Amino acid sequence: MNRATVVKEALDLLDEVGLETVSTRRLAKRLGVEQPSLYYHFRTKKDLLAAMAEAAMAPHATAPLPSPGDDWRAWFLENSRSFRRTLLMRRDGARLHAGSTPTGDLDRIRRKMAFLVASGVPEKDAQMAMLAAGRYTVGCVLEEQADAGSPGDEDLPADVPVIDDEAAFEAGLALILGGLEQRTAAPGTACAAPPPS
Repeated sequence: MNRATVVKEALDLLDEVGLETVSTRRLAKRLGVEQPSLYYHFRTKKDLLAAMAEAAMAPHATAPLPSPGDDWRAWFLENSRSFRRTLLMRRDGARLHAGSTPTGDLDRIRRKMAFLVASGVPEKDAQMAMLAAGRYTVGCVLEEQADAGSPGDEDLPADVPVIDDEAAFEAGLALILGGLEQRTAAPGTACAAPPPS
């Protein structure tokens, strides 16, 4: 048993039982070891959850980085879509990720930021847009994954609209991008005030 095996089995357990029910006791039983032996690899359950969150993000964390000639708008959209797809790969993926610190991803984050700035996006706006898009994506997936355990659409009253999660995500993402494009078109300016009447 090594650290990678523990994390893999912990993620498989997450998919089977959900985040609320993942415990070191269950994980030790699954691995066929005594619970204290897990502490050789992870001092606390919090450490284990952090390693699980990092491993769960691998598909997004290994996606190609932007190249200098790429269109920053298309990249910004695809980066958020990739993040969403990755969160959706695991049961309770958004809950697992929420609040985690991307310590292993800092170089990639810096390179993404440098790409946006080199593309003409003001640095502060690039930082806030990446933060907003990331938190928006986590929030969308939290709702989407919570809905997975809710009553089906057929149980809803007729006057309650059915939400297409992907379409709703795309609409909100387009609004974030639109706001960033406005800021980029007029760098250094805040939102314009309405003209005097």
